[in-house]
Amino acid sequence: MVAQSIRYLGTLRCEATHVPSGRVVVTDAPVDNHGKGESHSPTDLVCTALATCMLTTAGIVAQRDGIALDGATAAVEKHMTTTAPRKIARIVVRLTLPASVPAEHRAKLERAAHQCPVALSLHPEVIQDVTITWG
Repeated sequence: MVAQSIRYLGTLRCEATHVPSGRVVVTDAPVDNHGKGESHSPTDLVCTALATCMLTTAGIVAQRDGIALDGATAAVEKHMTTTAPRKIARIVVRLTLPASVPAEHRAKLERAAHQCPVALSLHPEVIQDVTITWG
């Protein structure tokens, strides 16, 4: 269990502290939902969590197998529903993994990314549009 402490700051903004490290993340409601949009929204963080979890999980496999994954990147887009209830409809993730990864290791790294804990935790109605390219 990892403890987090969340405090509402007013004006649709929250401050989340990762208790073990003391690191702080601030969230803000998006402009299209009455907020200032000056920081990540909670739903932005869900999308960020998916992309970073995919890279991290692939990184765990790469590290275990002695494969260099340094320089891998992700781009992520969030698409919200256009009708009520307001929720994430689709998350687009574009992973770019190093071209230097030998071909015989690529499938297992792709599997690891798709099987990351965040991907497995999202509701099946949330479309995960994931593309992995090499190099």
